[in-house]
Order: sequence, then structure tokens, then C-alpha cells
Amino acid sequence: MSVWPRDPAPSTPGPGKLTLPELAAMKRRGDRIVMVTAYDAPAATLADQAGVELILVGDTAAMVMLGHASTVPVTLDEMIFLTRAVTRTAQRPLVVGDLPFGSYEVSDEQAVTSAIRLVKEGGADLVKLEGAGRMTARVEAIAGANIGVVAHIGLTPQSATKLGGFRAQGRTADAALQLLDDALALQAAGASALVLEAVPAQIATRISQTLAIPTIGIGAGAGCDGQVMVWHDLLGLFAGSTPRFVRRYADLAGQIAEALGQYADDVRSGAFPEEQHTYSIPDEELARFEAALSAR
Repeated sequence: MSVWPRDPAPSTPGPGKLTLPELAAMKRRGDRIVMVTAYDAPAATLADQAGVELILVGDTAAMVMLGHASTVPVTLDEMIFLTRAVTRTAQRPLVVGDLPFGSYEVSDEQAVTSAIRLVKEGGADLVKLEGAGRMTARVEAIAGANIGVVAHIGLTPQSATKLGGFRAQGRTADAALQLLDDALALQAAGASALVLEAVPAQIATRISQTLAIPTIGIGAGAGCDGQVMVWHDLLGLFAGSTPRFVRRYADLAGQIAEALGQYADDVRSGAFPEEQHTYSIPDEELARFEAALSAR
């Protein structure tokens, strides 16, 4: 099936590419930072038109795009493919490519090599990785290679099994103090921003107040410097269960299902296509065609 050229979606030219210094300035001013996930060019275009500051090409693609039960199976090659699709059309937002499980844990060299591929082949502006502890050295190595890094602590889906499942983190005083120490260590290692996932709001607020770099919350309350949501969750495109911190801003799955059902009905009844959806041939050419058939 061919894909014919389509007129580009109408858009209003916006400001130039956002920069990390501008992102840091937003934190200092108290301006809220908007991050959303996207996994393809149409989504990136719409997110750009909405004026978001950050687009995360997240390893959540494993679940919402590729049908896996967790984020673990997605590969670096797949993440590069998806990131490249997003960076083709996203103009103003900074695009963050997610380093998938198995692409950075082995060594600093592996982490830098994977990050370089996400930037060089995928076009990412920054990369993201999960965890602290030993992963702090990975952040330092990638930042040392002049690649911006977004760190991610709290609930880290790639290591959810080790954490006891998909559950909130930092709910004891000791655990909360460890999160704060991890956040400070990651900042010192060169992280440009920090994602806090499924962390008590009071703790996330205190971490955000302590750090000089922006914090992006997901299930971490309004005290973070910004928020991130998964595309399929906020638009109601994902049929599976969603965490309690998800707000659905639309029910596109229902609308899509209704539209597909109507399309199927119209095809079966002959209501589609109509004359307006077809192409014509000049009468004289049709006559020549019919004459040639008769001659056969």
C-alpha cells in the first residue's frame, strides 16, 4: 500500500531550540517545565506545537508501542530508531533519548558508547538513565563525554523487580534520606536534570528545593520543577491499567475504536468509498481502453 504525500499540519513558527541553560533558568525563575513522552514523528510534531520543553523518547515504548509486559526487552537499536523518528520533526523541545536496560550497566565505556549512539544516530539532545549508586559513575562518564544526562531515581522501572515491584519509594525516613543523597550525588556527577518517580510529594519537594538542577516529577507531587506524562496514558490510548498518578486528558482509544468500527461498517455496506473519494479518467481515454479490451 502506498503512502501519498500529505499537506503538512498547520503550525505556528515558534522560538528556536531550547537549551540547557534556558532550562536551568526556568527553575531559577520558578517556571514550570513540561515533559511528555513521544515515540514517532506525528506525536513529536504535536508535542512541539503544544509548546512542551522536553520530549522523552522513553523505554516505555516497550510496553505502549511494542507490546511487551515491561520496559526491559526494548533494545538500544529500537530506541535509536524511535528517537530518530522524534528528532526528525521536533524543533523547539529538547529530546531526551532513554538508555534501555542492558545498554549502560556493564561499564562506563559501555554507557558512553551507548549514549554516543543515541546522540549520533538518534539525534537525541540528552540521554536518560536510571539509578544511582554505581550508576552515578555512568552519569559522570557520559557527562564527561560532553553529553547531557537526565538521571532517574525513585521507582526505576528497569529494576522494579529488585525494588519489590511497581511501588512508591522513599516512604521511610532512611529511604527518603538515601534519595536525597542519591540526588545530590547525581547532580555532582554532572546530571543536567533529575526525574523523580513515585516519591512522596513532601520528599520530592525537599529534593527539588535542595538541588540546583531541574527536577521532573511523575507521581512525585506538584513541588517538582516540572512534570512528565506518558503519551498513551494522558491521551487515553493505552488499554492497560495505569498508575494512580495518571490523569487522562482524553479518551482517544474510545474515539479510535468508534471510528474504526464505522469505517468497517461503511466498507461492508458499500457506503465507502463514495465518488468524492475516487479518481476519474477522461471519457475519450476510457473509450480507447474499452475498445482495446474489445479488440483482445
